[in-house]
Amino acid sequence: MGATVVDVPDTVLTWGTVEQSAAPPEPAPVPLRWRALAVPVVLATAAVWAAGRRRNRFSRLVRLACSGRALPPATAVQARYAVRSVRWAAQLLPMRWACLEDSTAAALVLTAVRRRAEWRHGVALDPVRLHAWIAGPDGTPVEEPADTALYTPAYTPDGPGSARATRKVRP
Repeated sequence: MGATVVDVPDTVLTWGTVEQSAAPPEPAPVPLRWRALAVPVVLATAAVWAAGRRRNRFSRLVRLACSGRALPPATAVQARYAVRSVRWAAQLLPMRWACLEDSTAAALVLTAVRRRAEWRHGVALDPVRLHAWIAGPDGTPVEEPADTALYTPAYTPDGPGSARATRKVRP
């Protein structure tokens, strides 16, 4: 009996993630007025993050992110400026600042200029991980890496999991 030869192509193990560059991205230009607005908004978001019980932190930030739901939608340029300005201002904070805080502050910047952000919170599997971002008018993530497409939105304001959608309406 001869041995059976199995040809296995070379593969790269990813462990369910996409590699990101360790080098910080080139700073994108943001008008000064957007950066000036982002500083107090980032500080306010950090204060809401730190105030109250830790177990209620997520719901506090979601309420803050959704505070401008009745406003007209932001343009793609406004959404980009909001995200970029928040990321610029957040570099000044000596605290943890991740996607939840980032997206909340960006939504709040847009609320301050009387525009609405489409805030999203999603989940990706293998391995399980969570991510928050804002979406532009066309629904695409704003200033996010390509692997954001791996996340399925699990919570969107007025979506299937929102309090407003699950609230009973009296006839």
